[in-house]
Amino acid sequence: MSTPLAPRTLGPTGPTISAIGLGCWQFSLGKGMAGRFWPTLELSTIQDIVQASLEGGINWFDTAELYGRGESEKSLAHALVENRVQPGQVTIATKWWPMARGTGHLLSSINTRSNCLAPYDIDLYQIHQPYALASMRSQMDAMAQLVHEGKIKQVGVSNFNASQMRLAHKILAKHGIPLASNQVKYSLLDRKIERNGVLEVAKELNITIIAYSPLEQGLLTGRFHQDSTDSRPLTGPRKFQSKFRGAAIESTRNLIETLASIAEQYGKTVSQIALNWLVSRHGHTVVAIPGASKVYQARDNAGTLQFSLTESDLARIDAESRKVLSM
Repeated sequence: MSTPLAPRTLGPTGPTISAIGLGCWQFSLGKGMAGRFWPTLELSTIQDIVQASLEGGINWFDTAELYGRGESEKSLAHALVENRVQPGQVTIATKWWPMARGTGHLLSSINTRSNCLAPYDIDLYQIHQPYALASMRSQMDAMAQLVHEGKIKQVGVSNFNASQMRLAHKILAKHGIPLASNQVKYSLLDRKIERNGVLEVAKELNITIIAYSPLEQGLLTGRFHQDSTDSRPLTGPRKFQSKFRGAAIESTRNLIETLASIAEQYGKTVSQIALNWLVSRHGHTVVAIPGASKVYQARDNAGTLQFSLTESDLARIDAESRKVLSM
């Protein structure tokens, strides 16, 4: 029987998290510009998705201020309460939106974030983009202040490049605080972090990489390859992306067929193989946060935790992925 994926330490000091978390953008209830990307889910559906994730071994959740202007945070907290999850039993990550804002807002808005997520603590607070109206030093000093005040537990960033990661780490270190994570786009079809220094710096400084869009918004599930026409319904951001149509679909077909072949050997799904590769290829450095708008998707995500790919299968998938990226 295959060995389950081992839990991971978030950053150098913890907490211990499952290799797969749940991304909660789709819990935005249709509010705000970001929330309108996805169909509005019923609170009962969100509760069921969270329950399926918990039952499958997922113990952490990633949300953000931007997702529905706090509605995702509220929906997540409501679902956890309804599932009788006690504070401290799960890890909660959220993000501050920095566009056109400075550190004054970072400090003053933390109570709003805490109220949205109540009764759960903010275990990981992340700067969503590296575009604030403030210097890196000012932002990291403010984040350190929030840690020292007990309002957050760990500091993370998102979409930071290698040099920005290194600088953030250096500033936080002066406060005795590690940079826990960098949340970036990473998948079998988007491996830029392997070339631009982000993954290298993460390994060097023991910073966890949190991979968002790990299934390329469903492209790596294989379901868009089952119909060779352009009549398949596209929802959310997919409506605006050419990779879900025509020649782009065909360019990834061999990779999907490879994943499907390996999935059959393991008795798993295509998406589980893609996710397992992502969180296994670089040891414990990478974790992933696939979303789920249906219960079966949450169960499928969590099922990734129940097995480990062999080194030969990891290498085979790696080779097929590189063929696509070299086209």
